[in-house]
Amino acid sequence: MRLLVVEDDPMIGRAIRQGLVAAGYAVDWAEDGRIAELALANGVYDLVVLDLGLPARDGMTVLEELRRAGNHVPVIIVTARDAVDQRIAGLNAGADDYLLKPFDLDELIARVRALLRRRAGVGSSLLTAGALSLDTVRKSVTKEGAPVSLSVREFALLEVLMQQPGAVLSREKLEESIYGWDDDIGSNAIEVHLHNLRKKLGAQAIVNVRGVGYRLAE
Repeated sequence: MRLLVVEDDPMIGRAIRQGLVAAGYAVDWAEDGRIAELALANGVYDLVVLDLGLPARDGMTVLEELRRAGNHVPVIIVTARDAVDQRIAGLNAGADDYLLKPFDLDELIARVRALLRRRAGVGSSLLTAGALSLDTVRKSVTKEGAPVSLSVREFALLEVLMQQPGAVLSREKLEESIYGWDDDIGSNAIEVHLHNLRKKLGAQAIVNVRGVGYRLAE
């Protein structure tokens, strides 16, 4: 899952990004509203953590323009603006959640996970596909009840595939989902991760649809 953090305070932005990366997400960080708008125009994000008091372009304007453009990516407002009318305005403008500063990073991560589950149409942290089970909170995977050890990237890739069972996802889409701006990506990185997943989950666990992309086996 790929997230965008929009925060102009370097200390807060760095802390949020590091916490979300440690939780297993690919995270980009924009420090003003204009950069955020340019990033969001690509349509690659699964969720946005948005401050309101931003330079160049106010966070509320960024949110309103995002919704006006028909982009329904989940948005969590994270701000010090605590007046009730401001919270109401943020939610009415299209925010999915509103968290006041200062906040506990674990609470933000829990809210991120809850919104991502809602977006994927699942009610719990457990994803299942045949003999595979993946827990998005515990970051664990089992096959027929036996634990499977995966790297961070392998886990992220499998999570993307399991959240869209049956869907064929292109290499570019998978790449966009698990890598951020600052990541060094090899030309065959996705293929290497998929090869390793097949070795651990079974050669037929992930199907290559020639010329299109990849999907989980039926």
